[in-house]
Amino acid sequence: MVQEPAVDFNVWRPSSRGATSLRDVSRETILDDETPTARMRRIMADEAEPTVALPVPGASQSTEDVLVPRFTVTSLTPDEELDPHDDENPAPRRAAPQPPKPVYAERSGRPLAFPKPTHTRVFVVANQKGGVGKTTTAVNLAVALAQGGLSVLVIDLDPQGNASTALGVEHRLGSRGTYEVILQSDTIAQDIVRSAEHEQVMVLPATLDLAGAEVELVSQVAREKRLSKALNAFLQEYYVDYIFIDCPPSLGLLTVNALVAANEILLPIQCEYYALEGVAQLMRTIELVRSDLNNNLVLSTVLLTMFDSRTKLASQVADEVRRNFSAQTLNTVIPRSVRVSEAPSYGQSVLTYDPSSVGSKMYWAAASEIAQRGANGHLMQPTVNQS
Repeated sequence: MVQEPAVDFNVWRPSSRGATSLRDVSRETILDDETPTARMRRIMADEAEPTVALPVPGASQSTEDVLVPRFTVTSLTPDEELDPHDDENPAPRRAAPQPPKPVYAERSGRPLAFPKPTHTRVFVVANQKGGVGKTTTAVNLAVALAQGGLSVLVIDLDPQGNASTALGVEHRLGSRGTYEVILQSDTIAQDIVRSAEHEQVMVLPATLDLAGAEVELVSQVAREKRLSKALNAFLQEYYVDYIFIDCPPSLGLLTVNALVAANEILLPIQCEYYALEGVAQLMRTIELVRSDLNNNLVLSTVLLTMFDSRTKLASQVADEVRRNFSAQTLNTVIPRSVRVSEAPSYGQSVLTYDPSSVGSKMYWAAASEIAQRGANGHLMQPTVNQS
């Protein structure tokens, strides 16, 4: 129970400025378990009593020791304890604890700006296995790099349009975007939209029209190079530091278009066994594209995603990936995070949805690694250790 103060005595030595009275001292004393109502009653009782300063027998008069009340406690009734009439702070001290307010971490230790790359870096975020974090990675790295002062373009090549959703860009049927650029000869500059996430992030949105694009591309001349031609024309007039092409979970013509248009591959790998099975097939596709369509394509970056430190499997998969892609794999690992999963439902990246979350910090760290590599001209060939 919260308890009513009663009076005992203790010696108190005033400061050189002097205190002055028992009333002043008791009024300023706040007990750890004292409710606002009990404190108000104590103050009113003090004001009703005469002010007394009691010298301590045998003490030097120069120090002016005085006795001040030391409070002991008696019980309040439940009605008194939960008195609702305290307008300033009506919640009783013994009420159920309230959830803490969210604390947003300062970016202490984070660079004010990422270094600019030596040239525009065009990443294709590809993995034919679904659910490995391609879209989440593309979106959050784009926002992190933009927050670090770099300009970014995100090309949504997935008919589901999840990257457009996560960046807060409209992509209803009838919206112009990637489909019109690939099949109707729109320029990228005509159809890009500025993201609400950051002013430095531009988005070429995807609509469900893309679902039929692969069938329509079959009859097109130079069908694998449609996106590459549009992107080259855009870069002749505009400069951006980073371009991320978010691919569908397949190795069809849309993904091939992305591989031809890009100069680097960013490969997200989920830390589970099935995620490893498709990597060999993807590497064969990369070799075919390199030999016939784009000899500048390199696998420069591998990012481990959905890492669960509680399981041995996650660690084993991470070790296997690092053994085969030792130079390409980033030191940063993206853990499983509820915040990362929640953010797209609000049309946000995790960096703006909850900057203090672990997922946000890890994507920022991954973006920092990528930016440092870009400034140093770091590129790795897509070779795999077959041992």
